[in-house]
Amino acid sequence: MTVVVVAAVIVDARRRVLAAQRAEPPTLAGGWEFPGGKVDPGESETEALVRECREELGVEVAVGERVGGDWALAEGYVMRVWLCSLAAGTPEAKEHLALRWLAPGEYFDVAWLGADLPVMRAVEEILRAG
Repeated sequence: MTVVVVAAVIVDARRRVLAAQRAEPPTLAGGWEFPGGKVDPGESETEALVRECREELGVEVAVGERVGGDWALAEGYVMRVWLCSLAAGTPEAKEHLALRWLAPGEYFDVAWLGADLPVMRAVEEILRAG
């Protein structure tokens, strides 16, 4: 059985992207990722995305278009990613070490985790084209 993890690429009006620095587990701590988490039983993927952003960042998001298909994680896990915008609130690092808004030209100024780096490359292309 495949475990689905959802991730939010939160983009603001200036095309800045929100990056979150992992606090745990120790093997991933310090790396940068898109916020999100596992889909709970009985929950849709977009419901999980909204819940995770509320829990991890203290914000409400509006879910937009999906980015790519299934992004491979560890064996038995896939990540599904959506572009999102802030609907309410200011992001706070509730479960992360830090948050950082990355402007165009800064998208790769952080050490993205291996699974998130190709997503950022795809997002950069979408934002450049859009």
